[in-house]
Amino acid sequence: MKWLDLPFSKEARGIVKLPGSKSISNRILLLAALAKGTTHIHDLLASDDTARMLDALSKLGIIITQTPDNDYCVVGRSGIFPVTKADLFLGNAGTAFRPLVAVLSLMQGHYQLSGVSRMHERPIADLVDALRQIGANITYLGNPGYPPLEIKPANTQNRDEILTVSVNGNVSSQFLTGLLMALPLTGKQSIIDVSGNLISKPYIELTLAQMRRFGVEVKQHDWQQFIIPPHQTYRSPGQINVEGDASSASYFLAAGAIGRGPIRVHGVGRDSVQGDIRFAAALEMMGAKISMGEHWIEASGGETSGGKSLHAIELDCNHIPDAAMTLAVTALFAEGTTVLYNIASWRLKETDRLAAMATELRKLGAEVEEGADYLRISPPAQGLTPNASIDTYDDHRMAMCFSLASLGVPVRINDPDCVAKTFPDYFEIFSQLVHHSPSDIEN
Repeated sequence: MKWLDLPFSKEARGIVKLPGSKSISNRILLLAALAKGTTHIHDLLASDDTARMLDALSKLGIIITQTPDNDYCVVGRSGIFPVTKADLFLGNAGTAFRPLVAVLSLMQGHYQLSGVSRMHERPIADLVDALRQIGANITYLGNPGYPPLEIKPANTQNRDEILTVSVNGNVSSQFLTGLLMALPLTGKQSIIDVSGNLISKPYIELTLAQMRRFGVEVKQHDWQQFIIPPHQTYRSPGQINVEGDASSASYFLAAGAIGRGPIRVHGVGRDSVQGDIRFAAALEMMGAKISMGEHWIEASGGETSGGKSLHAIELDCNHIPDAAMTLAVTALFAEGTTVLYNIASWRLKETDRLAAMATELRKLGAEVEEGADYLRISPPAQGLTPNASIDTYDDHRMAMCFSLASLGVPVRINDPDCVAKTFPDYFEIFSQLVHHSPSDIEN
């Protein structure tokens, strides 16, 4: 589909069951493959990113079967992949590419990893440099510092009883995630020192939580040092459930706040291990009404006295880098100027999200200031510009975020199928929640 026209919707309300978390799904798949025993995975996300991980693990010799009720059984191989030579294409799935690079670099095999052109523009030098410190044999096949990569058997001359590695923490948390997931395979005590300010700490918390579910504990000190005790091995928990995707929840919660609501999402709640759960608190700061249970969150618009029911905020978004994109579009419906900062990592994602978001917000009439690591967004005084044609840059989150603009004006979303990366039926579900006035339908 080249584009999707979304009509103006006056209200948004209803109930949504969230798809499984992308971040949790790909972590669990890889850990299940590395574990001893068979893991039965419930509610795995069905998306392009998880398909890339499933395909890669299958090519590496991992036996994966799908059950009649769409669960997956993964037969773990106790830290060793049976296939020692493979070419892996991983699309634009960073949650598959980075951890697999780390794990495969510790195997005694010969592998090539590539992706789409955008993946080849996403830096990976900090992870490669860190892995080379412990003997990894990795070669750049294109531009130095970027995929595609060739991995050959590691240099095993490093016989130190304690492995020490330093990694830069201010570019992508996925580099540290890859190291954390891979190093237990050595059986040695490993110490990871993080240089610079570690971004996206909640995603590291998520990694540690999934490792714990598979029997590996990590000690951390002030997010600057991580210690993996020796002689730990991944063990299957048997049955494991994938929590609903908190990043995906942000679009529906924002719709509830903008479109009066209420909208309730099922699959995440007050005890979620995902950092993006804090998006609900940001909406509450903007004036939305938020309620929360163990496995659900509900959002509706705040009290209004003829004006906008939401108000602008200034927020450090380091803790919610993905969900912060939803706040940028929500800002169009808030009174005042919203400032979102500490979001430099946006530039290294599926597209340069800082530049893309600024460009598309301006199409809707917003006044936007784009800084190196911030956006300053003022909604148009005379209302949003109708019938804007929003480009999505092959970025699923751009498409989903800008669907919210239809709660103010009709809008066209170009290349809506890009949502297949994490949420293939997003627009179908969104259409079931939004409600048009009778005059809109008649016209």
